[in-house]
Amino acid sequence: MQADIILIRAVFTVILVVAGYLIEPIPTWVGKELGIPAGSRIFSAIAGLGIACGIVFFELRIRRASLKTLIGAAIGSILGIIGSTMMGFLITAQPWDQPIKSFLTLTLTLFMAYVGLLVGAAKGDYIDLAALGGFLSDRGAKQSFKILDTSVIIDGRVADIAEAGFLGGVIMIPQFVLRELQQIADSSDSAKRNRGRRGLDILQRIQKNSNLDVQIYEADFPNVKEVDLKLIELGKQLNAPIVTNDFNLNKVAHLRGVEVLNINELANALKPVVLPGEIMKVFILKEGKEYNQGVAYLDDGTMVVVDNARKLIGKNVDMIVTSVLQTTAGKMIFGRVEEPVNQRDMRDHQSRQTPLSAQSSVIDS
Repeated sequence: MQADIILIRAVFTVILVVAGYLIEPIPTWVGKELGIPAGSRIFSAIAGLGIACGIVFFELRIRRASLKTLIGAAIGSILGIIGSTMMGFLITAQPWDQPIKSFLTLTLTLFMAYVGLLVGAAKGDYIDLAALGGFLSDRGAKQSFKILDTSVIIDGRVADIAEAGFLGGVIMIPQFVLRELQQIADSSDSAKRNRGRRGLDILQRIQKNSNLDVQIYEADFPNVKEVDLKLIELGKQLNAPIVTNDFNLNKVAHLRGVEVLNINELANALKPVVLPGEIMKVFILKEGKEYNQGVAYLDDGTMVVVDNARKLIGKNVDMIVTSVLQTTAGKMIFGRVEEPVNQRDMRDHQSRQTPLSAQSSVIDS
């Protein structure tokens, strides 16, 4: 999608440049005055290139505006033009020279249209689109952008989620997040520096994926210093959720009325569901805190505490799930390893024989 848009912009620019060269809107005398052969054609082509760049820049800016802002700007500019037209009748009735009338009318029209455009765009957030009709509702636009936080970029799992198709819409990366990543990558602390470089590598991986629509948000909030608060303001402005795994940002964003997509909550939701009585095959990694316990971990990081597994460290064993504990940090699974039948029978036999041997010794004595 992004490559197609770039191609369309390039074709549009070439068409304007060629049209300016062939049509030659700049008078011929310009080239003659400068002593440049066919100078007017060259200047016309340059003018076409400038107009194309201006239109593309305007298109890039207007793509980031919300539907409410666009409607407010359109209504404001139309009202401004209507007001300037009514005032133009007064100018026409004055006994002034025609050039002065034309200049004042044109200036007044541009001024009123410009002021109406700015005021309408600024007040567009007060428009209730639902009251104007269902086809103008911006509910779908709320899901069109996903804003990435610094922590979730460094985490790296967001790239796998996006590549799997579970992060639809436009992935928005604010410029102030890029600056924070750059500062972390340039840190004197080696641990922070590695985390920052990992985040930049993840961003490069996301941008190289042709199936993802990634955009850099250039605007900033100079009155807001903290990056987390800037993300919240951007989420409000775009009506877009923030993708993060920061617990504090999650809480503050919910308090400010901004939707949050938490990667950790998604990971917990995707952990396998196990029920008491099921048999699992795990690798005993280390000793547990309690007596005769072993600890194992699943592929997703879930801790498994296994009874009767202390002597089985470094081995794969089959365990029976006894209970599952859900905590704020995640899920813990408890289970036990069944002893072989021959060992259990031998232990039971020894326990039965012990009193008999003790009794015979007492009789002998």
